[in-house]
Amino acid sequence: MGLQFQSAGESHGKGCLALLQGLPRGCPYDAAFVSRQLARRQGGYGRGGRQKIERDEAEVLSGVRRGKLLGSPLTLWIPNRDSRLEEAPELGRPRPGHVDLAGCLRFEDRDIRASLERASARETAARVAAGAVAQTFLRELGVSVLGRVVGIGALDVQGEGPTPRATRDLEAWRERVAASPLGLALPEPERSGLEAALKSHIDEARKAGDSLGGRIEVLAVGVPAGIGSFAQWDERLDARLAAALMSIPAIKGVEVGLGFEASRRRGSEVHDPILPGSPENKAVPLRGSNRAGGLEGGVANGEPIVLRLAKKPIATLKRGLPSVDLETGEAAGSAFERSDVCAVPAAAVVAEAMVALVLADACLTFFGGASLDVVQERAARHRERLGRLFGGPRSEAERDPDWGGGSPQERP
Repeated sequence: MGLQFQSAGESHGKGCLALLQGLPRGCPYDAAFVSRQLARRQGGYGRGGRQKIERDEAEVLSGVRRGKLLGSPLTLWIPNRDSRLEEAPELGRPRPGHVDLAGCLRFEDRDIRASLERASARETAARVAAGAVAQTFLRELGVSVLGRVVGIGALDVQGEGPTPRATRDLEAWRERVAASPLGLALPEPERSGLEAALKSHIDEARKAGDSLGGRIEVLAVGVPAGIGSFAQWDERLDARLAAALMSIPAIKGVEVGLGFEASRRRGSEVHDPILPGSPENKAVPLRGSNRAGGLEGGVANGEPIVLRLAKKPIATLKRGLPSVDLETGEAAGSAFERSDVCAVPAAAVVAEAMVALVLADACLTFFGGASLDVVQERAARHRERLGRLFGGPRSEAERDPDWGGGSPQERP
């Protein structure tokens, strides 16, 4: 069945709940990593007063024994310090860009609070906790996922160098991202100068009572070639990843690889050449580039998965925008609630979590197995079979006995 994830909770309710089912028995539960990811989500330059109140920590309610997953449902609880749901003031003037008016249209009422509490990005704390557990599982398969900021407002981040192809290189980027208040993967001293410009950009928006969005990139290296499917529309891995990223509050666009730039180029400038594999790595043929972003036909092709997403500016503006009073129907300025000026670094952590959840599910669906060692054995077996298939000419004795030594057309 793969991996199932659900969350529960309201922004100012008692807390956020994450429920994960399908991860294999024996997978480590890395509490320290979960805490670090939650702290990353709360951090970042441009956040508002709510992050000074909350101190997110995940309590395990079920599914873990002696530091390892039981294979039963894993339940994580993140309590809210600000839990004034019943006392929170009503809002009568919807904020353009938020769920306020759309929620009223859906439920045929004027209760903005009833919709915004669940639609709030506070819910993403549960996603980050669950995604951290999924990342721990992926690490056991040699897969690493990282989200980073590549632009805020009108400013883009340049000079980061080539995309890492090895887990160790991506982990080096992770250390840089964790050390940056803006989630940048740039090395020092290049990073400090750009951070100063980005902070100034955010400060200008704050002084103007405005907000800023930005651009995020999520990288995944070590993803097993062949996971995903083209058999049905909802099984395509690129489609599933795009849907998961679009589900994050304020995300308005997703690109895979070159994305929209591919539509401006000729085919010869878009599609990645297929080259013979090296003697050291015969698992799959090499690619001369990775413009496809690691995904072709809805299936992972062995290259790093590269995804980019666009986050719109936060919809709650201190300066307000034109709106209406839902009680009177008359023109009025939009309501204001405590909010961030820029939450792009936090959104990068959420995006990282969502990609990890989808990739963990794709791996479990492809390999199967109720326990971690079985999943790892099947993943290793898959790599070995690809090595034999694409590793060059082989003698009859070197053929995979499970495939019967027949021609490719005859093999199951």
